[in-house]
Amino acid sequence: MATKTTRKRTATTILQLRIELRGTKPKIWRRVLVPQTITLRKLHSVIRAAFGWSGGHLHEFIAGDGERFGSPDPMYDDAEAVSSDNVRLTTVLRSSTLSYVYDFGDYWDHRITVDKTLAGDPLLELPFCVGGAGATPPEDCGGVSGYEDFVRAMADPDHPEHAHLAEWIGADTWDPAALDSIEVNDRLALIKL
Repeated sequence: MATKTTRKRTATTILQLRIELRGTKPKIWRRVLVPQTITLRKLHSVIRAAFGWSGGHLHEFIAGDGERFGSPDPMYDDAEAVSSDNVRLTTVLRSSTLSYVYDFGDYWDHRITVDKTLAGDPLLELPFCVGGAGATPPEDCGGVSGYEDFVRAMADPDHPEHAHLAEWIGADTWDPAALDSIEVNDRLALIKL
């Protein structure tokens, strides 16, 4: 279980975001409350925690107009990407959606939509997950198509890859519909906004 820290209590306007992993069937998504003032850098941390991504891969946000935001990486000379450190979500969310790509190899593409804007609540600790569906795919499984293969293999104990994949994830079974919202919120509780 995660160690609790002091999260931000805010009276500022709250955004209810729906973050959906594109291309997955059934849909994998999370509904998260964040302050309207959140930066893309902090939103990256929120998405990682909401989905359980380790953070060991590069990421970027892509606005509706194609403008890209991410963390500068000295290994890559990418003059087109703007640092996400001080850019606020509301600045780039000109349309109603924004993309977040995690792991350029597997290319986990998340669609971020503002479901609604809520009045601030000084008693509410943010960020907070209020809904969702589906287990997050294991990292490095090969993107959406690799995840589909993984789910099929884990569902069939006689599949030639089942034993290898079960050892890899440390479990004999995989429930693609599983979502532990308490665990998600424990991870979110560690984020200081």
